[in-house]
Amino acid sequence: MLDAVVVGAGPNGLTAAVELARRGHAVEVFEAREAPGGGARTEELTLPGFRHDPCSAAHPLGAGSPAFNAMPLERHGLTWLHPELPMAHPFPDGTAAILARSVGQTAMSLGARDAGAYRRLVEPFVGRWEALAADFLRTPWLGRPRDPATWVRFGALALQPAALLARRFHQDKARGLLAGLAGHAVAPLRGVGTGGLALMFAIAAHAVGWPVARGGSQAITDALVSYLRELGGAVHTHYEVKRLDDLPPARAYVFDTSPTALARIAGLGAAYRGFRYGPAAFKIDYALDGPVPWTAAEARRAGTVHVGPTLGEIDGALHAAVAGRDPSVPFLITTQPSLVDPTRAPAGKHTFWAYGHVPSGWRGDATEVIERQLERFAPGFRDRVLARAVAGPPELAARNANYVGGDIACGAFTGLQTVLRPKLARVPYATAHPAIFLCSSATPPGPGVHGMSGHHAARAVWSGLRGW
Repeated sequence: MLDAVVVGAGPNGLTAAVELARRGHAVEVFEAREAPGGGARTEELTLPGFRHDPCSAAHPLGAGSPAFNAMPLERHGLTWLHPELPMAHPFPDGTAAILARSVGQTAMSLGARDAGAYRRLVEPFVGRWEALAADFLRTPWLGRPRDPATWVRFGALALQPAALLARRFHQDKARGLLAGLAGHAVAPLRGVGTGGLALMFAIAAHAVGWPVARGGSQAITDALVSYLRELGGAVHTHYEVKRLDDLPPARAYVFDTSPTALARIAGLGAAYRGFRYGPAAFKIDYALDGPVPWTAAEARRAGTVHVGPTLGEIDGALHAAVAGRDPSVPFLITTQPSLVDPTRAPAGKHTFWAYGHVPSGWRGDATEVIERQLERFAPGFRDRVLARAVAGPPELAARNANYVGGDIACGAFTGLQTVLRPKLARVPYATAHPAIFLCSSATPPGPGVHGMSGHHAARAVWSGLRGW
């Protein structure tokens, strides 16, 4: 009998498997797709030689992950590559706000009136990333924080809506920068906790950057798989699990799946009936004949570019997706990894992706509105497109079963679910069955390629294994 079986070979499932194997447990992972990876994969989606990340590409929380940093992933092939600027936020007049490694450089890009306000907002947390990440990339119920003073100070800001936090600033650049960071929550900017996500991303940029993985996000997965195998674990692909009887006997079962999939497979009935999924993404991967012709010079040096200048425009786009309306002027999150990683495209060519937000399960085509928005800030963009791979909500859900209705966050960032994922529980990774656990992005601390949900779920499993 195995000690633990993990269902799903995404970053959280693999992290949970590694954490258990490091403690001497016999672990095997079962993945339905042809290769492991989940949201951390790399494929030739457009043309030969163009390597695209179907989901996540830039990894501030990956580079700053306490779980990943405790593993020898570099020895297993993972190399972080840092663009000159982590992120740029262009405006129609050709200028841009930037998120740089330097707090001062970032502050100065926001204009004299807001530079001081930005410094006052982030400088109390500069140099404290290790403790901050350990305390906030977890569930609040895991005991006393490592740095209580910083935890309280950050928490007072983190609970605020981004729209409220933005009132500290006077001008559009600072407000737009903050709104763009909060937009990763895929929730209206008046939602509780959206300010905390924006602040976390800003602090991460100053502490660890917003790097990409050399060779693609698949390198993160490959490093985790390699380390797991070194520890004696195994990964099985092309193995779809429809019920627990499909799996070998084990003392514990850990699911890197959506809560509803776990309930269906494990026979937990309506255990997660109150769990809500959020709006979807509409994503386009591009093979380009040259770099994106951004009007703002700063955007040409940034690994990630947020497109949608003002807080009002960003909030409107997010509101439309939540309310079920077709996109018209989308807020776009884009990455251009080939600026810093030459392995992503043939010489002189580039890879680029962009996604906007659409209603859950939406079956329309947002290609035109996305490219119209890109042309607004990069005139001539369409002339550089060699090929595109388009994925709306149905295609995203088909690629990854955790993306229910195209929700790449595996759960809505709204109401109590913002902090109580997947439901109110002291140990959110446990279920009504003492041998069954959940470790996906539906659990704290939520979405992102950081492995922390798997890390904390493994702790819960390990505690159970010691007591059985």
